[in-house]
Amino acid sequence: MGSPLLEQVKIQAQVLVPLLRAFREELGTERANRIAWKALERWRTGVVSEMSKTLPVEASNVDRFQTLFNQAVLPMVGDAVDMKWVRGESAFEEGKVPERWEFDVTGCRFAQFFRELGEPELGFALLCSFDNTATDEVGKGDVEFSRTQTIMQGGDYCDFRYALKKKGLA
Repeated sequence: MGSPLLEQVKIQAQVLVPLLRAFREELGTERANRIAWKALERWRTGVVSEMSKTLPVEASNVDRFQTLFNQAVLPMVGDAVDMKWVRGESAFEEGKVPERWEFDVTGCRFAQFFRELGEPELGFALLCSFDNTATDEVGKGDVEFSRTQTIMQGGDYCDFRYALKKKGLA
């Protein structure tokens, strides 16, 4: 299946990494990273906003989020991550929205790539933070997301935990 996103990220990194390193030399690591992370936050918000334009307007925030996850995110990620479902997979297979869905990413080619570059922080800002951005922008308070660790930041796995807020269940 491959991963269109992994290929895209490799191309982006060819520009971003030398640019970020040059800014760090001129401005110092902390200031350069702060500026880059803020710019990447705005970029992520714009990307999610564009993606959400393809989602059904009349659908609930929860349904829109699930559609984004199933029809955009999973196909783009492809086989670049190894997922192990903890809770909620069977409901997705039946086309229902589970109250909670939880899975762990036990292998991540994105993290491997950014570690090889020596830029896991950039990888987190560019990729991992999309999870929070998508939850905020599409879930709009009806979907809660938590994660206590990522492979990108040195964890053994990434623990994705999604829960629907009560008002999202109506």
